[in-house]
Amino acid sequence: LKPFKKFLHLSGASGSSIVGGKVSKPHSKPYMASLQYQEKHSCGGILIRKDFVLTAAHCKAQGDMTVVLGAHDLRKKEKSQQRIKVAKFCPHSSFSGKFDFDIMLLKLQNNATKNKYVKPLDLPKKAKSVSDKLKCLVAGWGKTGPSEPDSKVLKEGTERTLNMSGNKITPPIRKLTQVKSYGDSGGPLICKKKLQGITAFTASGHCDNTLYPHVFTNISYFLPWIKKMMQTKSLC
Repeated sequence: LKPFKKFLHLSGASGSSIVGGKVSKPHSKPYMASLQYQEKHSCGGILIRKDFVLTAAHCKAQGDMTVVLGAHDLRKKEKSQQRIKVAKFCPHSSFSGKFDFDIMLLKLQNNATKNKYVKPLDLPKKAKSVSDKLKCLVAGWGKTGPSEPDSKVLKEGTERTLNMSGNKITPPIRKLTQVKSYGDSGGPLICKKKLQGITAFTASGHCDNTLYPHVFTNISYFLPWIKKMMQTKSLC
């Protein structure tokens, strides 16, 4: 498992698109963030402190990004929503545009106001391995199927962790691709009510195929980096 310690691999409902999922209870996940360019949803994110959102590094694009917190239906200007511009993009310095180190912190221009609609999700207190066949939750505003449009309401689905020992998944790994276009990249993977991963990538054209793994950045591996960046005044 050592070569894959930066990743968590899961099978079941797709992490890149909430295939077979359901509409989340409105505002039941107050840590969810919609990352938007020109008021259009691009990626998901996780509020982990009143001034920081955690997401995937490949979600960075040209232009100003706005983080929308407290949202359920992105078609509406809900009173619960807080729209905050990103002051600084902080992708991992080793991210090359491929799969490794696909993690990024967003420093918000203003602190989020904590309330019942907007609340940070705690990071794991220490690095801990995730057991095999563990049922986990994914959520986002991405596609609900390969040919479906992005969802305008928050949806959720389940994944099960996959044992990576042996060579059984080698062929699918060769076809892995990032899933930014599916809208759920950067969103959370939650196992036993604990934040464990960030939606990263899946097999190209096989987001709903259970024979191909869905891959998440392992947050535990990056805990020292996350904590260091949030404590550094001149970050990035």
